[in-house]
Amino acid sequence: MAGGKLSARQKMINLMYLVFIAMLALNMSKEVLSAFGLLEEEITASNEVTSIQNDAFMADLAIKATDEPQTYASLYEKAKEINTLSNNLDNYIDEIKIGMMKTVKPNQQDNFEVQDKPDFLDTKFFQGDKLSKDGLLFQSNMLAYRDGIINILGDDYPLISQKVNNQFGMKEESPRGKKVKVNAVKFHFEGFPMIASKTKLSQIQSNIKTVQNEILSTMMGGKQTALLSVNTSNYSTLLETPKSAYYSGEKFDGSIVLGRVDDQTKPSRVELSLDGKALVEGKDYTFEGGRVKLNVNAGNPGDHTLEGNLIFKQDGQETEVPVNRSFSTIAKPNAAVIAADTMNVVYRGVDNPMTISIPGIPDNKVTGSAAGLSKGSKKGKYIMRPGKGREVTIIASGTLPDGVRINTPAKFRIKDIPRPTGTIRGEDGDGGPVRMNREGLEISSVGAKLLDFDFDLKLNVTAFSFKVAGQPTVKVSGNKLNAQAKSALKRAKRGETVQIFDINAKISGNSSYKLPRITPVFVELAN
Repeated sequence: MAGGKLSARQKMINLMYLVFIAMLALNMSKEVLSAFGLLEEEITASNEVTSIQNDAFMADLAIKATDEPQTYASLYEKAKEINTLSNNLDNYIDEIKIGMMKTVKPNQQDNFEVQDKPDFLDTKFFQGDKLSKDGLLFQSNMLAYRDGIINILGDDYPLISQKVNNQFGMKEESPRGKKVKVNAVKFHFEGFPMIASKTKLSQIQSNIKTVQNEILSTMMGGKQTALLSVNTSNYSTLLETPKSAYYSGEKFDGSIVLGRVDDQTKPSRVELSLDGKALVEGKDYTFEGGRVKLNVNAGNPGDHTLEGNLIFKQDGQETEVPVNRSFSTIAKPNAAVIAADTMNVVYRGVDNPMTISIPGIPDNKVTGSAAGLSKGSKKGKYIMRPGKGREVTIIASGTLPDGVRINTPAKFRIKDIPRPTGTIRGEDGDGGPVRMNREGLEISSVGAKLLDFDFDLKLNVTAFSFKVAGQPTVKVSGNKLNAQAKSALKRAKRGETVQIFDINAKISGNSSYKLPRITPVFVELAN
């Protein structure tokens, strides 16, 4: 630059130019910062969904490991190790993000434009040109996660192992336009605005949860393939039922399962007994392919138990497969059968479907009578609408083919509909608050549902109260926040829990029934 002193006017012009350039840069920066903030919110919301899916996967796998330990126990142990590694790294990153946001004023948590300083991570991760203690810890935790996952996978899933190594290997990177490579922590976090770094951290959490989901899904898929890899002609479908006899009109609740029936699955020997009496091969049972064909008398009326073991020889050792099945022998009917289709009680305020029948007597010759009982549209079907009192007696009447008249009473307890649970967006919080964004709460519907209730009743919310700490309670008509409630919500802080209580609701189609007091629902604000 040429020497010489600048005039006061020229200095002013130069200063104004610099201010103008700075303003342009600031405007661009605000747009970028806002974009990062919106992206971070989307990633966080997606992470919550993936976490729910992973939790459901682990719960299902735990059941399989209990029911089929030989097939799924080892897989479940690996899944638990993966889950522990993933949760540890995810929680560690969460702690960094929490510390980051503590530097932002509470009323500016949603203002991404003020989150433009790199100071937090620059101070935390770096000491001069080198990584600080915390920077080395971050790098170490990423590498430990990579090594732990790859060790669990072994040589079975090379593509996933490569993906894990690429995402968590902390490889040196070259800044754009430069050939020299720098440490991965410096490349990704040094000098970046806070909101950009927070977004990167959320993306790492997304990678953790996605990798976890992919690994477990692939493992399970491989297990299923291995189980079914044999020629399907070796398999047959079997019908399992919790009981061996059903009455007309009763719900059939059997299950179809897959069973292997080829000659290779023939047991080397069996140890079976019927009601404690040992069965004899050739007399009481024979082998047919992979089946043990029974040939026994049904016996006297009542329940009968078949138990014992099928013994298979594998690698010179015997393996026992336990048998514990039962069947019933039914005598000539001499009494009515009265059963509630859903439960052993009837509920006030709902239509309780009932089946009334007498084995051996046509349905059109069977009648049921009781206060509140009416005939249904199908044979043997009734509707019970109990009134006052704590129990009701139903009388079933009919005539057997031999002319004997049967009058059988049965008592049923009368219960009121249980206390409904308040919901927001269909969620009750499962004993805790429902975590959701402020914007989502503004448009979500307040509802009520009956947990663990056998009847599918639709409850319509007509009013509720809304409470933000430190602000007056707002009375709301309908099932969504009104303008006054939304105004109170805007003044609530991030992480604060708001209350929705005094929920009023009516049963659809039966508005005259007075429901018990509905439990409140609590909402933790995520932003």
